[in-house]
Amino acid sequence: MFLEEDLGFGDLTTELLLPPEMQAKAWVKAKERGIVAGVQEAVLLFELEGVEVAESLSDGGAVEPGDAVIAVKGPAKAILGVERTALNILARMSGIATATRRMVEKLDKAGYSTRVAATRKTAPGLRYFDKRAVSIGGGDTHRTRLDDAVLIKDNHLALLGSVSEAVTLARKRASFTRKIEVEVKTPAEAVEAALAHADIIMLDNMAPSQVAETMRDLQEEGAREKVLVEASGGVTEENVLDYARLGVDIVSVGALTHSSKAMDLSLDIGPIREEAT
Repeated sequence: MFLEEDLGFGDLTTELLLPPEMQAKAWVKAKERGIVAGVQEAVLLFELEGVEVAESLSDGGAVEPGDAVIAVKGPAKAILGVERTALNILARMSGIATATRRMVEKLDKAGYSTRVAATRKTAPGLRYFDKRAVSIGGGDTHRTRLDDAVLIKDNHLALLGSVSEAVTLARKRASFTRKIEVEVKTPAEAVEAALAHADIIMLDNMAPSQVAETMRDLQEEGAREKVLVEASGGVTEENVLDYARLGVDIVSVGALTHSSKAMDLSLDIGPIREEAT
């Protein structure tokens, strides 16, 4: 589908300029430092069009400017037809993986075990790729779809009523295999969710001072060790340590998938010339 979107009925420029039998070799190269992701998908795209992949890096590998990510050879027409789609996938996924890895490594270096998670703030149609890139970067995918887990959000509470009522109802109706997470906006709601036996509490758009108060209140109620605590909303690479040092188990970061800068990549190509005999 991605190739059809770009090719239409064919690459008009290439068909006008190049003979169909022309063979070429090409290299996808990194133009900046980062973590590559989407190699598996790019390789598949080239192979679908009859292009041979001579060598490639593995997803999750680190690159420096000038490093070759993928080397291919085959019909020049096919290589050029795949070029932009392959680069787009690689650039987007590598950008997400790179941003995720930076945050994960920042936490590790500071001695925290806080897990970095994605959100569902992904481009429609690209969630599989966005979430896979987060995983390649060392992050957690969180929910990939609405049917993955029970997550009681503010709009559920606005329609239903209290936190404890929502958790109790979900616990009664859901299978014992399902974890129940609740999004809360105040320390009091967090304690209410914990005492209602939620498994995970998401602290929505709380400033570090509110998170500290929440963690203290949970501890005083003897509920801290019974729940996972997730900080969500406003968490960035710059302030992630401010949340981690408060003892949260997870930070979820929408910016990983909706705002990460794509990695700068390019494809260099040249003809394969027959040796003179």
